[in-house]
Amino acid sequence: MKKTLPIIVVLITLSLLGLIVLQASWLNNLLVLRRGQLNNKINEAGVAVAVDLFKGMGTAPSFKLQRKMSFGRFSNDISMLLKPPTIEEKYKLEDVQKKLQAAFNKEELHHINFEFAIINSSEDFEMRTPNFEKAYWDTISNKRLFVGIGPETAADLDGISSPEHLIIIVPDFTKQVWGSLRWIIVGAAGFMLIIIAAFFVTLRTLLNQKKLSEIKSDFINNMTHEFKTPLATISLAVDAIKNEKVQNDKEKLAYFTGIIKEENKRMNLHVETILQAALQEKQELQLKITDVHANEVIKQTLDNYVLQLAEKKGTVEYHLNAKTDLIMADRLHFSNLFSNLIDNAIKYGNENLHIKITTHSTPRYFIINVQDNGIGMAKESLKRIFEKFYRAHTGNVHNVKGFGLGMSYVKMVIDAHKGNIKVDSTLGKGTTFTVEMPRVQPV
Repeated sequence: MKKTLPIIVVLITLSLLGLIVLQASWLNNLLVLRRGQLNNKINEAGVAVAVDLFKGMGTAPSFKLQRKMSFGRFSNDISMLLKPPTIEEKYKLEDVQKKLQAAFNKEELHHINFEFAIINSSEDFEMRTPNFEKAYWDTISNKRLFVGIGPETAADLDGISSPEHLIIIVPDFTKQVWGSLRWIIVGAAGFMLIIIAAFFVTLRTLLNQKKLSEIKSDFINNMTHEFKTPLATISLAVDAIKNEKVQNDKEKLAYFTGIIKEENKRMNLHVETILQAALQEKQELQLKITDVHANEVIKQTLDNYVLQLAEKKGTVEYHLNAKTDLIMADRLHFSNLFSNLIDNAIKYGNENLHIKITTHSTPRYFIINVQDNGIGMAKESLKRIFEKFYRAHTGNVHNVKGFGLGMSYVKMVIDAHKGNIKVDSTLGKGTTFTVEMPRVQPV
């Protein structure tokens, strides 16, 4: 795992970078292709409208009569001047705009905005949309199209030989090209994000598996050591009991049988701890909630640690000041969680260990403070102390034993009781646990 994980990360990273480069190239080519498609469609729409406008004007000329007057006498010289009709004379602005919109819709350019104008051969405006002039002079962002309105329209887009011209302006052409591709871009970006997210989930899973593998190895090593020590002690005690001199000495016999009993208790405690871990894994903590006098349970639990405290030359100072110590709890699990807090204080304590226990109550909670002057914890350990199998670094302390399950069990029990726990610690000075358990509320 240590060798293959970096290789997997590098390969997946290179694959992602390759996909990103390929998608960027693909989007650039798609943009060029789409720009060309829109250009052609806009040209076709413009030509179609120009042809339609020319056909709509017909071929009949318009007649204008002029009367010429000579000085001194009247002369009714009437001449007939032939002049073709103009777009302005035949159509309104709204008519041309509807034709253009219909042509754009036919070319599937529904969302393309445009401005337009009609000019004559003298480049005078016959008609124009309100924003045409503003859009016309921006040649960088906007697309311009000139279409001649005349018989040569289809052959000559510039309409050089035409008397009138249709000018179409597409504002922010590049932006509108991007807009026409927005769903493709959103889809491509979405799938890329999904791939990246899948990569990070996979990487996180691999790291968690690596961490879990290390934790399990550490757990097996600790469990082997924890069971091997009492088994070896029991074996030695049994061998000693077989000795005739020991059998004849009642004090020695009682001493060695006492050792066997104590080591058996220790093994049972280890088994119970492992079973608690199994319950945590299944989230199947079954509580038998009753009214419990917490101060009484605390005193009884402390009595079980007299020998361990004596080995470390430790002392316990307790002030059970809570006037109302009746809580709603499972007596066994409450006793176990408090036992784990004391056991933790002893494990990580220095010589001349001093543990201070205080209790007090609020209208809602019974509060326990367990304070020690042990080695304390760093910030990293504080963040992870309630993780299963996690064991805080002990520095130069090498005799700390256990499975790393005690604090996770404490947290699970407190959560099941809908209580709270807080930890304050200073490296090298000690740790304080504050537990809040719901009180029995008066009726």
